[in-house]
Amino acid sequence: MASVVAQAQADAQVLAESGFGGVMVENFGDAPFFKDDVPPTTVAAMTSAVDAVRRVIDLPIGVNVLRNDGLAALAIAAVTGANFVRVNVLSSMMFTDQGIIEGRAAEIGRLRAQLCPQIAILADVYVKHAVPPEGLTLEQAAIDLWERSGADGVVVSGTGTGSATDPKDLQRVRAAIPDAPIFVGSGATPDSIAELAPWATGFIVGSALKMGPVTGPVDAGLARAFVAAAS
Repeated sequence: MASVVAQAQADAQVLAESGFGGVMVENFGDAPFFKDDVPPTTVAAMTSAVDAVRRVIDLPIGVNVLRNDGLAALAIAAVTGANFVRVNVLSSMMFTDQGIIEGRAAEIGRLRAQLCPQIAILADVYVKHAVPPEGLTLEQAAIDLWERSGADGVVVSGTGTGSATDPKDLQRVRAAIPDAPIFVGSGATPDSIAELAPWATGFIVGSALKMGPVTGPVDAGLARAFVAAAS
């Protein structure tokens, strides 16, 4: 854990110094992921990592407990002073590599109201590494998240980690929920920012900031280049 926490702190400092507006901590190294409820060791480890990151930067911090433990993410965010959580499947259901994942918006919304009403929820629509149920359109899924499930922002991604987000998908979601904050969740690069920016509130980026594997350290040069392109 010492090396994991040290890398999380180092990455967060590079992102802060490069001009990013916030960071998100997730247990990406836990693959293969538990489908929903993660074990206590994961909650403890994530709490340690998020608290460590909070102590070295002064930026909004998010928590994403993979694959889909939004309840744990809220608890971690509440006790560490984080600002938002990301929930991969907040409503409806998705067919994933972990099996069928069902949204738990009712439980998540009530826990937030009781524990940490100030913490925002970002929710994925048609989350990556997954297939939606037959008959559920991208537009309806986005509307359900924004109007019925308690999402404070919606994330639109490509098909997998590092996969480009289709600008047409982004436009469709923006048309369906014009007042919602919408974030590009994967595949953004300095070259694609200009094409995506008209419909996006912000960008969640990881792969484009790494010289090596996505689990490797953030490269300061790539981070600065991304911020420059987005400015």
